[in-house]
Amino acid sequence: MTTIYKCCHGRTIRPGKSWTDQSGVTHPASWHTYTAAQKAALGITEIVQQPAPDSRLYNWSYNADGTVNSTPKPLNDTPMVDGDGVPVIDPDTLKQLSTPGVKSTLIAEVKAQQGALLAQTDWAIVRKADTGIDVPAAIQQWRNEIRLAASLMEDAISQAATTDAVAALFVTHTGNPDGSVTKSGMLYEWPELG
Repeated sequence: MTTIYKCCHGRTIRPGKSWTDQSGVTHPASWHTYTAAQKAALGITEIVQQPAPDSRLYNWSYNADGTVNSTPKPLNDTPMVDGDGVPVIDPDTLKQLSTPGVKSTLIAEVKAQQGALLAQTDWAIVRKADTGIDVPAAIQQWRNEIRLAASLMEDAISQAATTDAVAALFVTHTGNPDGSVTKSGMLYEWPELG
């Protein structure tokens, strides 16, 4: 958790940096070592901010007391309408425009990562087309594994029905009391070229 400090007139002050109070007194960079009573007398308040939620999944902001206001982002695309409630139409496709939801955004990220990974070995595919030299088996297997992993990730994202279900898809590593680590989730965990 992050701790921020506000002085008597609501300005944020930072440990290790001097500041000037309302009466014109400049306090040294070591002001954060003042006792609690000295800080209180100067009107310094300490605000411990709660951890912020995942910005990929939530819109959020801090309250003055360090608590968080958050709302889940829409999972699905939201059709766009103008101020009068009339659908916004793309003049080229004549289809209604929409704001991408969490699922569309994550699927686009999976596709982008897949493309970047496959591009690393595109040379072997081009060489095959140009010269007839076979694509090395390890490269072809890896490319197949990348496509399969992307397909599984996209399916899992599409099937997630709640924000919590989407959050559970991200890879996390949890330390256990016995020193072992438990992995959960699958998003963005790609096979390595061996």
